[in-house]
Amino acid sequence: MLKIGSYNDLVVAREVDFGLYLVSGDAEVLLPAKYVPEGTRVGDPLKVFVYTDSEDRPVATTLTPKGVVGEFAYLKVTDVADFGAFMDWGLEKDLLVPNSQQQVKMKAGQRYVVKVCLDAGTQRVYASSKVGVLCEEAAPGTLAAGQQVDLLVYGVSKLGVMAVVDHRYAGLIYRDEVYQLLRVGDRRQGYVNRVRDDGKIDVTLKKPGPASIGGSGEVIMSTLQRAGGAIACHDKSPPDLIRQTFAMSKKEFKRAIGALYKSGRIEISDKGIRLKTSV
Repeated sequence: MLKIGSYNDLVVAREVDFGLYLVSGDAEVLLPAKYVPEGTRVGDPLKVFVYTDSEDRPVATTLTPKGVVGEFAYLKVTDVADFGAFMDWGLEKDLLVPNSQQQVKMKAGQRYVVKVCLDAGTQRVYASSKVGVLCEEAAPGTLAAGQQVDLLVYGVSKLGVMAVVDHRYAGLIYRDEVYQLLRVGDRRQGYVNRVRDDGKIDVTLKKPGPASIGGSGEVIMSTLQRAGGAIACHDKSPPDLIRQTFAMSKKEFKRAIGALYKSGRIEISDKGIRLKTSV
């Protein structure tokens, strides 16, 4: 059985003038000649992406789409019609976002985060920009605190930056944890802080707990060295100043300078922090 909108491991069954027919069990699909790798023969295995052409017939390609069914991607609108918008997803046929699946009215030339979906009835692949609705709730035990995850930024709220977690869940990076510029469409590595009762996930860009102190400490040390050994910034400084100077939250900064002070690498005063000079 063919998996529409996904990669399929198939076998070359026969060759025709216009391409190769690939099979999986009783299912057969055409790989047009322009996508056939050089030297491919009958009997060879091929990994291809299968979707439907303009006449809704399954067709295979060796091109790589920017997203498969079930994944979220940041795509550009190439054209807009009365019934929806078309997005470039790396294939010959653009990806349709029906009007009913648009969170906001899409405009040609703009980029949006969308989920690649499959209509089970028609077997057509389409996209939806209703990201929050399409994210799953994380069941208890699905993700552990401190676990590394992939993030795709899809919006900003009063609370912070909203991101899709591992192509499945809705995540939030609180404003006081955002220490670098993040835009819609940005991809980052992050870490789970906690899974909330509503199934949404609080995430951070730095690993929670003691594991992050070492890396933050080295950032502070290198920043101090570039500044000549002293910076007018300490644990009572405003969070915005700390974020601007060291690209980290105030909480992370306080933990890191505390560790550096205990290890004898810096001095802390009401004027700021400075590298400790050897006697």
